Amino acid sequence: MTTPRRRADAVDNRDRIIKAARAALANSDELRLNAVAKAAGVGQGTLYRHFPTREDLLAEVYRRDVDALVDAAATLAAEHDPLTALARWFDRIADYARVKRGVLSAVDAGVWQGLSADSHGPIGDAMTALLDAGKAEGTLRADADARDVMLLMTGLTRLTAAEWEPRAGRLLDILLDGLRTKP
Repeated sequence: MTTPRRRADAVDNRDRIIKAARAALANSDELRLNAVAKAAGVGQGTLYRHFPTREDLLAEVYRRDVDALVDAAATLAAEHDPLTALARWFDRIADYARVKRGVLSAVDAGVWQGLSADSHGPIGDAMTALLDAGKAEGTLRADADARDVMLLMTGLTRLTAAEWEPRAGRLLDILLDGLRTKP
């Protein structure tokens, strides 16, 4: 059985809705569906046809961010030395964590556990590849693994909106410094 094809305008509407929701989550912990529809340039009916519940929309924003984060790891590894690739990926992690913080506050615990379980594997695999490249080059600690880094990064999801700008980048810099091998 094949998946039904969506009309181009429906795909475009869906993408605009997701982008508007992501932008709203990056700027606030509250997601107002009427504001998302307005920002996306669609009516409430269009929004609800694509995403019957708020949780459906939040889950799709989260899934797309996970996919983009995983894809970025391979691209960065191909374009940069391992330490630079990891540092630039951490920048993407910060952006992801900002949205994840918004999703975490907006989604009920049961939905969140399912989303989180689905994403840790691909993100962990991408992080392992970046860490392994740095270990092979001798620029990253041999004893650190993806789970260590993921546990340390969970603090990003706890930052308030006001703390984000002054702290997120600095926390990732501290983490990256801790992963480097010492001369």
